Amino acid sequence: MIETTPRERIEVLVDAPLAPRLVRLSETAGISGHTLIRTESGRGRHGEWSEDLVSGATAKYIFLAIANQDRADRFMELIAPLLESHGLIVLRSRVDVIRPERF
Repeated sequence: MIETTPRERIEVLVDAPLAPRLVRLSETAGISGHTLIRTESGRGRHGEWSEDLVSGATAKYIFLAIANQDRADRFMELIAPLLESHGLIVLRSRVDVIRPERF
């Protein structure tokens, strides 16, 4: 059986203009890698939304990162001030990874 190690998976739904700031904050927290996944549409408390392909003004990304608990905790502290002001949706869950040295 393959050995696994627990890590923290962090997902943040973020408006496109704020995505670079999340990347910088993750680097400050010591998180060495991330993925930005472009989204097309969704539905939330304020109703449905979809990407405006003309202006890109409503573009959103999923910021995805895997980190150890200390780095994930630090990242959460760093983004806490943005939660209300920018309406971030944040998910954090425990995952088992192979090759933990990458995270």
